[in-house]
Amino acid sequence: MSYLLRPARLADAPAITELLNAVDEIEIGRRETDLPEVEADLRRPEVDLERDSWLVFDGERLVAYGLLWDDSGNERIDVDHYVLPDHQAAGEQILDALHRRAVERARANGAAKAVVHLHLNTRPTLDTSLIEGRGWYVVRRYHVLERPLDRDLDRAPELPEGVRIRPCVTEADRQRAHQLYQSTFAEHFDFQPRAYEQWLHDIDAERLDWSLVWLLDTEELGDAGFLIARDDRAAMGWIRSVGVIREARGQGLGGLLLRQAFAAFAARGRDTVGLGVDTANATGAPELYGRNGMKLHFAVDTWEAVLT
Repeated sequence: MSYLLRPARLADAPAITELLNAVDEIEIGRRETDLPEVEADLRRPEVDLERDSWLVFDGERLVAYGLLWDDSGNERIDVDHYVLPDHQAAGEQILDALHRRAVERARANGAAKAVVHLHLNTRPTLDTSLIEGRGWYVVRRYHVLERPLDRDLDRAPELPEGVRIRPCVTEADRQRAHQLYQSTFAEHFDFQPRAYEQWLHDIDAERLDWSLVWLLDTEELGDAGFLIARDDRAAMGWIRSVGVIREARGQGLGGLLLRQAFAAFAARGRDTVGLGVDTANATGAPELYGRNGMKLHFAVDTWEAVLT
């Protein structure tokens, strides 16, 4: 079979979204990819679309897509890879291109090797023997959790004395949310430090509804936690990040932030909320989400390859 391989352009975002939704339907049973998130990926400041993106067409049909970006400025490189099941040869073309470009980006950073990470559904459309044969292996598993919402039952939590939750509406609050994110996620697997402007791009701040971002403070500790939620996904409301500083953990503050988000989404008429969590998270996050009614939707593995 003869394929056409070329770089992606921003104008390709609708076709890429359609491909990712076709993959969603196979892997998780429903379409869950929205155009804005694809556009945000293509606009990443670390991405040179001409050299860091790949589309493969069978005739006029897009059958595979790859994207590479470098948040670390060192050896750590991230990639995305999507392919339809009957077009593994197209997926191989992108894998070869990803490998070459990852090594090139790492060397440009002064690194002797590229440590590349790829997230795949645990039952992916990609034939994983193709990446295992290239030296890839699983290093982590994540769960995407979801929870039904009820407008009558999901109300804003009653806050203990000395605890306050406020929306993140001022520039000072946004900078504080960034600081809390950097400090609370620093111990997480695969964390990459991000300056404020980089972080704003990561969370697609221009499109973010900041009324769905909250800061939690206590009389004793001051600002102690944050939660970032989004309401621009068709499938469900989404909690992007939630964190509580180490000194404040074990006091139920994370649960208060979750219930604040549940109530906000329910009031907007949402019937489902979701989030992702590292199953090996050492801060107690998986247990926190379970206590607050969140159940497994699907699982994702982080695959790693060390390329020289």
